[in-house]
Amino acid sequence: MKFENKVTMSDEQLQRISEGVDEGPIYMLNLLKFKDKAEYKDGRETNLSGKEAYAIYGKEVIKQLAKVGGSWTFGGNVKDITVGEIDELWDQVAIAMYPSRRAMFDMVMDEEYLEIHVHREAGLAGQLNIELRDYD
Repeated sequence: MKFENKVTMSDEQLQRISEGVDEGPIYMLNLLKFKDKAEYKDGRETNLSGKEAYAIYGKEVIKQLAKVGGSWTFGGNVKDITVGEIDELWDQVAIAMYPSRRAMFDMVMDEEYLEIHVHREAGLAGQLNIELRDYD
């Protein structure tokens, strides 16, 4: 199995969530890997760790989720892997609920969201986002 941590969606992934069939709520499982030191694209000086920069984003994204009818569901630090093997563990996981794919798309395109996204990019080395739905 191949996987590759990324920080942002590809154009294809963004198109899928904008045009996807809305069949009700989705849950997004975020597997997060932080940079040791935050790196802002605008070159600002900072003493923040990647985890601290992402925490700024995390606090604000809860408000953005609420604007589109979503919610933060769970978050925690990754401590161990009990089944399977991987070269390096993620640092944290987070689960967010969106009422639909379209709601997620609307959130990530919102101007207020884009303003806080700089902290996400500054803090993350990469992540996997896995879309979940209730059992059929």
